[in-house]
Amino acid sequence: MIISEVFGDIAEVIAQLNPQQIVNLKAPTGISERVEELVSRKKDGIISIDESVELERFLALDLFISLTKARARKIMMS
Repeated sequence: MIISEVFGDIAEVIAQLNPQQIVNLKAPTGISERVEELVSRKKDGIISIDESVELERFLALDLFISLTKARARKIMMS
């Protein structure tokens, strides 16, 4: 099994818990502001290695949450 399948399977399980709540998930303001700051630093070419790693982790989490929300929407349409 490849990692994308594992993420898909986990997203499916989470989405089934309460699809409406999953679809309505939003990042807390502090996290959104931090991601914006890191993206800005990256665009300006002044991001540190640690910040770059932090940004990549946020982006991976965002991708997973988007996948989970998509699964929840699919469940709600069924």
